[in-house]
Amino acid sequence: MISQAIILAAGHGKRMRPLTEHTPKPLLDINGKTLIEMHIKRLSDAGIRHIIINTGRLGQQFEEKLGDGTKYGVSIRYSHEGDDPLETGGGIVNALTLFDEENFIAVNGDIWTDYDFSPLRQRSIKSCHLVLVNNPEHNPNGDFAFNDKTISNSGEQKFTFSGIAAYSYAMFSDIARDKNTAFSLTPLLRQTIDNNQATAELYSGKWFDIGTPERLGELNRHLQHS
Repeated sequence: MISQAIILAAGHGKRMRPLTEHTPKPLLDINGKTLIEMHIKRLSDAGIRHIIINTGRLGQQFEEKLGDGTKYGVSIRYSHEGDDPLETGGGIVNALTLFDEENFIAVNGDIWTDYDFSPLRQRSIKSCHLVLVNNPEHNPNGDFAFNDKTISNSGEQKFTFSGIAAYSYAMFSDIARDKNTAFSLTPLLRQTIDNNQATAELYSGKWFDIGTPERLGELNRHLQHS
């Protein structure tokens, strides 16, 4: 059973400016709490006890706010990338030495969801298991095709990758890349799917991609009325 996770929080948040001029996007206030604290609580409630947070610009604010995780009932370690983030793939590779187990959960720091991580912890995975959602307005064509059992790169019915997944350590450790090389996770996911080493599920619950101030406002309105 998986007991560790990484929250990917190193992006610049350029589309969220001016809100992110002085505050990293995962530390923005969401109805009285920060986005990343909500992630930590949901992961902790599901039984995750070890969390890694990768950080970029203004990264010291995460440690100032979250500390070592004691107040959330978890252990938090940080993977600092400086002012030049390594993107999703590079960020995970850069943090690999901080993982203690073979498999781990990853969640993007700039999403909000009511997804229950408990079943994901118990998944038996090949190289990765992706959580897909119905396509939002800003991604109408989706990312990956899925037919309840099989995920593929092409197909008539595509869904959006939620930014939530379970990965095997080996999926990244076998990559012949320098530790500090920036690269997107997407090509690696597509290669893993083509190699039939990926599984997926479709989540139909609440999910928001907090990519713009407008979407942040939409989430705040949703939480105020829920």
